[in-house]
Amino acid sequence: MDAPRPRPVSSNQAPFKSLTKYIRVRSPQDARFVEFDFAIDDPGLFVELVMPKDAFKHFCQTNQVVEMTQAQSDTVDAEMDKWRYGEETLLSRNHNHSQK
Repeated sequence: MDAPRPRPVSSNQAPFKSLTKYIRVRSPQDARFVEFDFAIDDPGLFVELVMPKDAFKHFCQTNQVVEMTQAQSDTVDAEMDKWRYGEETLLSRNHNHSQK
């Protein structure tokens, strides 16, 4: 029995283009490089990228990005804290206490 051949990548990228691309800038405005999170369709699933300012501007235009809302950013931060500190653990309680 022959193994199935991989299908060629379709040149029709309309479904991908219709997905929302999110950014969240993490670097200070006057930084030499732009550090940012980039997500496609789900702000909670992102990669961290670093680019020179001109490349970042081009990247944003090419991908027609939108900035994450404050609510989306807060949700991402809460999930990151949950993974970093756990829930109902001593470390979690100490972290929450130090935030007050």
